This record gives sequence, structure tokens and C-alpha cells, in this order.
Amino acid sequence: MAIAQAMCTSFKKELLEAKHNFLLSGGDTFKIALYTSSASLSASTTAYTDTNEVSGTNYTAKGNTLTNVDPSSSGTTALTDFADTTWASSTITARGAMIFNDSAGGDPSVVILDFGADKSSSAGDFTITFPTADASDAIIRIA
Repeated sequence: MAIAQAMCTSFKKELLEAKHNFLLSGGDTFKIALYTSSASLSASTTAYTDTNEVSGTNYTAKGNTLTNVDPSSSGTTALTDFADTTWASSTITARGAMIFNDSAGGDPSVVILDFGADKSSSAGDFTITFPTADASDAIIRIA
């Protein structure tokens, strides 16, 4: 089993179908779920799954709700970002994560994140720090 970092192929198609709304005010609710090293997640992942989702102190199924940052552009790249998110006082071990649209029917996947190795917290904060919201680094960018 493996986690491969990617923007989900189904998400790209769904953008053309206007299935996702990233506006800060009035947009969809996006969540981030954490997964163990036993998970199989990649560009072909189409929706949230609880298979091999982490469990632990102060972690609930479907993970955390993300705070959107309004979409913007830089040069010829469109991008959006999320505020960093934390599971406080948690005991978690995760190898990767999935961002998905909790507002759309079927919880469609958006992005798969591979942490490169297991990351853990033990009665402490488990934080996802998103990259700089620019044309080269934003978590979601279309060039």
C-alpha cells in the first residue's frame, strides 16, 4: 500500500463541472483526514474513505474542517490555500492526508498529501502547516 502525493484526477474534471466552490464566504466546506501508512491514496482516489484513516486521542473520523483562503492568481497561475490546522492534545500517527469537499455529495477528493514518513504526536499538537500561498508553492494551484 502507498500514498502518492497528487491533485486528484477526478477533482480536475469536477472543476470543469463547477462541483467545488472555494470562496471564503459562502463556499463549500473542505476537510482534511489523516491516514496510516497502510492507506492506498493517489491521483486516482475519487472520494473520502475511512479505510486506514487514523484513530487516536482527539481525532475524529473525517478529520478537521479547513478554513479556506479566497482563490487568487499570480501571473498565469490560479491558486487557493487553507489556514494551518491542528489536532490539539492528540495522540496520532499519520503517513498522509486527504483534502476533500465535505459539502458535495459523495465527499469528493481534492488533494492527496504524502508526509514522506510517519508523523506522530503524543499528547501534543499534531499540526498541518500549509505551504506559502504563491504560484510555486500553494497547496492547490493550476498553472
